[in-house]
Amino acid sequence: MYQTLASAGGLASGRIPRSLSFGIFPRVLGLALMILVGPLAANPGLAQTPSSDEGRLVESVDIVLANPSADAAANDRVIDAIRRNIGLFRGASFNRAELEIAIARASRQATVASAELEVSSGRSGGVALTINATLSDQILRADRGYLVSGDTKDLPILYDSEGTIIVGKLETLTMLYGNVDAWYGRPDLFLNGNPLASGNMAGSGASGWGEGFIHTGLYGLTPIGDDIYAYGGLSGIVSGSAGTELFTDESRAHFGVEDAYVGLVGGQTYDSGDRLVWNASVGRKRYAIADSMIIGNTASNGDERAALQSNPRWAADMLVLGQLRYNNSLFELFYLDPDELPVVDSRTRMVGLNVETPVGGGFKLGGSYIRVLESGSSYFAQTAPNPTTAKLGRKGLEVFNARIRWDQPNGDFFGNAEFALQRNENFDMHATALAAEIGYQFSEIAWQPVVSYRYAQFSGDDPATARFERWDPLLSGGNGEQWVQGINHFKVFQDSNLIAHRLQLRLRPTPMVELVPQFWVFRADSATNLGGNPALSSLGSKELGYEANLTAKWFISPKVMLQGHVAATFPGDAVKQATSGGADTWWSAMAFLRVAF
Repeated sequence: MYQTLASAGGLASGRIPRSLSFGIFPRVLGLALMILVGPLAANPGLAQTPSSDEGRLVESVDIVLANPSADAAANDRVIDAIRRNIGLFRGASFNRAELEIAIARASRQATVASAELEVSSGRSGGVALTINATLSDQILRADRGYLVSGDTKDLPILYDSEGTIIVGKLETLTMLYGNVDAWYGRPDLFLNGNPLASGNMAGSGASGWGEGFIHTGLYGLTPIGDDIYAYGGLSGIVSGSAGTELFTDESRAHFGVEDAYVGLVGGQTYDSGDRLVWNASVGRKRYAIADSMIIGNTASNGDERAALQSNPRWAADMLVLGQLRYNNSLFELFYLDPDELPVVDSRTRMVGLNVETPVGGGFKLGGSYIRVLESGSSYFAQTAPNPTTAKLGRKGLEVFNARIRWDQPNGDFFGNAEFALQRNENFDMHATALAAEIGYQFSEIAWQPVVSYRYAQFSGDDPATARFERWDPLLSGGNGEQWVQGINHFKVFQDSNLIAHRLQLRLRPTPMVELVPQFWVFRADSATNLGGNPALSSLGSKELGYEANLTAKWFISPKVMLQGHVAATFPGDAVKQATSGGADTWWSAMAFLRVAF
């Protein structure tokens, strides 16, 4: 969709805006209390499921034996066998259903009585996985699963017998979301011509809405030969929204198929201990590359599908994926057709390859190549081939991407960097994206704070040149700790023609509570912003704005979580000039309860 799910900006001055006066705080405090207390009163026992972490990078995989034997070598062999069976490594994309199947498969070892997954946040925004295994002295593992035993403790495993494993998925979410002065109090300006806008929408003053979804499905795996397994998944989502949200006040409900895929996986372990795994799948499935700077949002939400902010849908319309993994090195080939909203479907189809490998010393390298085969999407330029304003097609776009990640071995420093270049075979295009982050965890002090700084730049078009330089964000996204840059600001200015500075702190007051404050400074790369929000097509200043937000997460149990945020976004000179000085500070507050059964 055109720049409705986007953001960028810059700090206009060191002064506190007049809109940040004490008069605003009673409204914001009341809004936050209404959102945070309301769900707790309605259902104090529910919260966000672990599936909210799906698609995030795996930062670590630890295997813990609850009752280790006296033989340390035997313990190491069991841990190694479990690790080989699950086949998940650092840097992979987290998929809960597939990992539950792999853990169930690993649990069928004669020496393992049970193995359970524990998910927590990693220090750099990914997930840290712990598999808690209990040893057994049984010679053979009994069949299990809810359909076999009738014991709810077996859930989500429904059936586990002779190598065939079926797991169920059932998760629900309820969210309340509120704004004060959404769209800087000017929805008439920032939503003018937007195909998603209808009826009354959030704007000047306070507004709010509720939304939610139910996601349920079945996933399974069965052996079909020596070291070859067939697997698949089928799920659906029912979603609904009611109230005055960002684009409409129309209540609606929607049902759609989410996952619908089949695949084959196989491999072997050599005498040397090296492991080769191949995997091929086709169908509706989520896909992401690394931290989602290039590809992360392979489906769209909102409009007729409802659930605009809770984002339940991630599966592409079609993903054909081939993977080859040798130990920790990965090679992928893919064909991707994203599941876009019908009203703004660009009919984009792309193919690509992705490689990742560790190189020692805590370093990991990666690279990707993507080519757009078909697309109805166009860019706008003020230069050749048309001397006035030209429409240039996305079809023929090529993306070259390189990235590096570093985690200090046995230390607390970490960092990453990513660079990408875009060109098009049909016209002269040279667009770039650059990101770099450095962070440190104070692991020896209270709350174990993790502080990090990230710089990101996505090129804008220079009308003085004959070539086109505006970056195409493609399917960039993920969550607010990945490439949704600014909780409010992202909705106005996409990851294109943007320079963003982010200072982030991650705090753990208790093992079950995490606080993530962020401070953002947004600035445009170019004063020419054709293709962005029409209200900001030509910028009188490159200072877009800044944002401060706080996200709180309460991991109530392995299956239940509560999350909320409060955010304030202050307009920079570019936004103030576009609104003739009428831009207000945009406040938002949110809370959701999510539970997996």
